[in-house]
Amino acid sequence: MSTLALTELLGLPVYDPAGQCGRVRELAIAPAEDPARIAVLIIHTKSGDRVLPFSSVTAINGNIRIDSPAVNWPTADGSEGMFLLSRDLLDQQIIDVHGRKVVRVNDVDLNQETTNTHPALRVSAVDVGARGAVRRLLKGVVPLAALRVLLSKIPERPIPWDFVDLIETDPARRVKLKISHERLAKLHPADIADIVEDLAPDEREAVFETLDEGVAAEALEEVEPKVQKAIVESLDSDRAADIVEEMNPDAAADLLADLPEERTSEILLEMAPEERKEVSDLLEFEENTAAGRMNTEYIFLPVGATAYDAVEALRQFEGGVESVSTMYLVDSRGTLAGAVPLAKIVLATPDTPLLSLTREPLISCHAGAGEKQVAELFDKYNLLTLPVVDDQNKLTGVITSDDVISLLRAKL
Repeated sequence: MSTLALTELLGLPVYDPAGQCGRVRELAIAPAEDPARIAVLIIHTKSGDRVLPFSSVTAINGNIRIDSPAVNWPTADGSEGMFLLSRDLLDQQIIDVHGRKVVRVNDVDLNQETTNTHPALRVSAVDVGARGAVRRLLKGVVPLAALRVLLSKIPERPIPWDFVDLIETDPARRVKLKISHERLAKLHPADIADIVEDLAPDEREAVFETLDEGVAAEALEEVEPKVQKAIVESLDSDRAADIVEEMNPDAAADLLADLPEERTSEILLEMAPEERKEVSDLLEFEENTAAGRMNTEYIFLPVGATAYDAVEALRQFEGGVESVSTMYLVDSRGTLAGAVPLAKIVLATPDTPLLSLTREPLISCHAGAGEKQVAELFDKYNLLTLPVVDDQNKLTGVITSDDVISLLRAKL
């Protein structure tokens, strides 16, 4: 299966058995028959626009090959019951069921399959990112090979077609799309963040008012810091607290540290005591230090623990998955004694002492270490997590790789 973009197909030459007979003007689906399969092509010919059943297409490879003469095609004098992808999708807004604007469609992704020697095309997603916009802008201006290299460097931002419901077109033959908050919540948090960043302030607030707290927290962690701050300031204190409680403590502390002191206090007062203490403790540290970047949700065990104990701790752990790639051993005074990769624990027998599985050398950093030193340690030792210790070498937190990525992104 291969993927094609709608705008790559528009304008392609069409060849019947006698030679070139026209160019692709439109692709259309018949929603009543199949809401995703391309049913017909509209071809611009010397005698006007003609409708070609897609079943007549034999090949798509830089052009369209068909097995029926153009003279047999009906004229495109109407499109009743048809949904035209270029006319009815490109540049249209995707809105949720409550009528709030979300994003604009820049292109449409199509999956190509071959059945019985004939190709079939199905809509797989709408492209709402820069890739589709750049493809349309530079099509015909930049050589195709160079354009594809450029596009490969631009991140994809698709919304799966399954998440999009067509609704009735208006008299101007314009169509709206809708994506419910329930379906929006099924997207990856990073994709939700991308969508939210394109919204007006009141629309961002509306999305975060309706998302589940856990989903909202994950999405909020992916949003740019300035937008994060604006969203939280727009929410009621109790709603903001519900979301902040679900965030990783380090991310929550970074967010609250950027808010006015009065607003931070209001949100902390609404938080549950345990989460409030975790975040409050982190707020005491300077943001540009290791302690200011560390997460206090991680797994640590006594030096005498076994692989069985580690698995049980893992089952009960409620923190983020990024924190469990390494488990830490501490002595009776809380001093860091070892780091055990999760992969070694999984392969060990239950009675294996964790101390025998520790990774050497034991790499850690002081709570007061600067961000540059933290980034250098991750780079030098290819770390997934880095333990943070105090003056007495007691384990106080863990920095994860996603924290470092966020740090580096902020420097760009």
